[in-house]
Amino acid sequence: MRNARTIRLLAAGLVLAVVSGCKPLDDTMVMVFGRSMRDQRSFDPYENPRPAPTHSVSFASGNYPSAPGVVNVGQPEAGADVPFFTQADMTPLGEGNEVVASLVNPGADEAALARGQEMFNRFCAVCHGEAGVGTQAYIAAKHPTVGLYDLSGTQVAGYTDQYIYGMIRVGRGLMPEYGSRITHFDRWNVVNYVRELQRRANESTADGN
Repeated sequence: MRNARTIRLLAAGLVLAVVSGCKPLDDTMVMVFGRSMRDQRSFDPYENPRPAPTHSVSFASGNYPSAPGVVNVGQPEAGADVPFFTQADMTPLGEGNEVVASLVNPGADEAALARGQEMFNRFCAVCHGEAGVGTQAYIAAKHPTVGLYDLSGTQVAGYTDQYIYGMIRVGRGLMPEYGSRITHFDRWNVVNYVRELQRRANESTADGN
């Protein structure tokens, strides 16, 4: 009995010493390092990251908060109900797959086209040129053997809107996927801006330029 009681008292004393030692240890860590593990500079659940500093280089991502105070749910579709499909479902004319063919282009106004131009120049112009002419792409001089698509030409003009949207989302061939970086509605903005580039190219051809 006496031994059991002694063991319990020793165990209780050890626990008390450990527990009481946490606070002084934390205080010591604060004195040495300026903070402790109890007060760490981590994000709280659903807390947005700090906004970019003024005059910094602009940054955009499909899963980045769209505005201060807006909680991002961690996916690039912006709440849109977009069906799942893969590269295997892609055909240039949009035939042979009901999922891809069922995608609906919401259309574009001046603001949407301006947004499409911004996203196109940010993500697409490096390989396709700001005017949609592959030979004018930024990488054309460095990689002359890479086949750079002329988005303003007749071949791409024959593609469906759904196919171009799908190319942006899941990629194909040498083109990587941009679904994780360009949101659902911005993909359509890019599609409609590509159509605008094709319209301008047709007008230039008709004028003999």
